[in-house]
Amino acid sequence: MWRIVGAAACLLASAIPPALAQEACVPGPRALGVSRTVEIDTASGPRFGFQYKAHADLLAEGEVVLTFDDGPLRAYTRAVLDALRAHCAKATFFVVGRMALSDPEMVQEYMRQGHTVGVHTWSHANLSALTPLKARHEIELGFSAVQQAAGRPIAPFFRFPYLRDTGAMTIHLQERRIAIFSIDVDSKDYLTANPASVIDRVLRELAHKRKGIILMHDIHASTARALPTLLAELKTRRYKVVHIRAKADVQTVAEYDAQAAQQAEGRRVANLRTPLAKRTLTWPTTVMAPTQAERPPARPAPRERENNDWIAKILKW
Repeated sequence: MWRIVGAAACLLASAIPPALAQEACVPGPRALGVSRTVEIDTASGPRFGFQYKAHADLLAEGEVVLTFDDGPLRAYTRAVLDALRAHCAKATFFVVGRMALSDPEMVQEYMRQGHTVGVHTWSHANLSALTPLKARHEIELGFSAVQQAAGRPIAPFFRFPYLRDTGAMTIHLQERRIAIFSIDVDSKDYLTANPASVIDRVLRELAHKRKGIILMHDIHASTARALPTLLAELKTRRYKVVHIRAKADVQTVAEYDAQAAQQAEGRRVANLRTPLAKRTLTWPTTVMAPTQAERPPARPAPRERENNDWIAKILKW
């Protein structure tokens, strides 16, 4: 199902266009770095994380996988990437399709720095509250949109919004050879503006569980401010970062590729009227409420409407 492909360093990928080539990174003695890289064969649609302990476990004691959901949001994503680069650490970003098309340059930056890019649906919808047809649309348009923004193939890695999986969509993802990732450690960064609270919660959970897939979000100021110290603490406490990659790229669906291209063109035209620098400065930072938390909403339908509101407010489509 997976294999180790060697200790990680950020190697220059000469086979891809220079604009998208990975940057080289040599970790210093105080850098967290990457202990090993695991290549995952997604042909069987494997599942990982606390919800799927009976299925697969990638990690040994003391190992962690760094993951970030919901981005990109440039004001905070940039700081997150800077912190990771300072430690030569690699992460997996589960990207929302509409967010990706809003700022494709940041999606390309994820990949340029050697991180893995997966998908978190098109609009962060709660798939358990949708019909199977609409849920499939969210998944497939999400993959096509993120790949459109990336400008190159992405990993067949998926995380359900709110961790709300469904039997029908689990089967769909397995048939599509896409791996599903849950979590083991929840930073709950969406609940606080205090970076110390984020750091404390992650370290406390790790002290108890001793390993795991860590959930954070690169759309929150608390995470952006917490990450440099958190990475340093992980190093001090001798945790090891495992970088996950896919054996093969995702195969998107032509129908949804066409829809994503239409959405991208509409976004491009809108951006011509609003320069990126202005959009970055005017993106609201107060709408990132706990509605996008990776936990079951108490009232799925109303919470979904709230979630769609914050997406709309950020993107102003």
